[in-house]
Amino acid sequence: MDQDAHIAWLRAASERCTRWLSDDAMPQWTSLGIDPADGGFLEAIDPDGPHAIVAPRRGRVQPRQIYAVIEAGRLGWAGDWAAIAGRALDWYLAHFRLPDGTFADLVAPDGAMLDTRFDLYNQAFALFSLAHASAALPSRRGEFEPIARSLLERLKAHYRHPQAGFEESRPPSLPLRANPHMHLLEATLAWEDISGDTEWSRVTDEIMELALARFVDPLTGALKEFFASDWRPMPDDSGRQIEPGHQFEWAWLALVWSRRRGRADAAIAARRLFAIGETWGICPRRKVAVLELNDDFSARAPIARLWGQTEWIKAALALARVSQGAERAHYLASACRAVEALEMFFMESPAGLWRDKLQEDARFVEEPSPASSLYHIVCAISELNGAFAPGGFLSKPSLTV
Repeated sequence: MDQDAHIAWLRAASERCTRWLSDDAMPQWTSLGIDPADGGFLEAIDPDGPHAIVAPRRGRVQPRQIYAVIEAGRLGWAGDWAAIAGRALDWYLAHFRLPDGTFADLVAPDGAMLDTRFDLYNQAFALFSLAHASAALPSRRGEFEPIARSLLERLKAHYRHPQAGFEESRPPSLPLRANPHMHLLEATLAWEDISGDTEWSRVTDEIMELALARFVDPLTGALKEFFASDWRPMPDDSGRQIEPGHQFEWAWLALVWSRRRGRADAAIAARRLFAIGETWGICPRRKVAVLELNDDFSARAPIARLWGQTEWIKAALALARVSQGAERAHYLASACRAVEALEMFFMESPAGLWRDKLQEDARFVEEPSPASSLYHIVCAISELNGAFAPGGFLSKPSLTV
């Protein structure tokens, strides 16, 4: 296909995926996927039936589902997204928020506390959902923003790393992780969009500078996952781990930050991250992004998970946006392949559900559809929609070659 054909294919894919989200996924996940008694989100739906899986609720899933419902509404889903998100957020704040302002790890289906363990990852998604709820439910912003600001202050006061970023626990423990910082960056960027408070931008910049200086290997350009107390890669085997999906996800975030700050070095890093993910992280036989590589780009965990395909889509579109000519054509073609990879995970499930893991033998793991995937799917569909929306870089008045 030439560039025009790729654009036409992506436009059709955007429309197709948005219909799937509105007609199939959201009805499933806001009926079977919600506890009617309290409005909280359930962890999974078994495709056999289908029927909901009742299990302890994780601190990362509730805020991700809240975001997904809000964003689906923004994308045109006709369901009562505001009421669903508002009720779920009320339950989340009532049952997960701890007296110190941080958020717990695990709560029982009946609301009983199961695990108050601090996880930086959970705090990131609390901030992320509160930002999107504040934007989408402006009448409640005065309630949500102080909660988010209180959490940020708690992180700074008790979990700040002496160099940059944040610790995993108090007292400090190892390894330090890049991944929670990635989602903190996503959250602070979302707050930056709606708040005049410059502290969000300061934390955004601190995390991105840390990523460029420490997370990204200066020799290969690959982004690593696990770090010692001085932000150098862990000396054991975990320090060698890289994830293609995270190369894509960090590339996308680096490009967002690069545009906002005028930082060409971040855009250069993003191109290298994408090249690593695309060159070494895509299985040529299954045509999907695999889960893990070693730092010499050899295979580490060849299983492919759904979420990695969504990050491939986002990064390819983001790079196409800032490219021209043959380079743009390459990224558009890659975005097409990424959408095809994602849609593979929808094929063997009832409408609105998905498979999460594709094994090396090209067979899917037979298991319930995890709620946690919806956040990734919605993010990717949102990026596709944005490319073709009025003013989007692939909308007809904006097309440049």
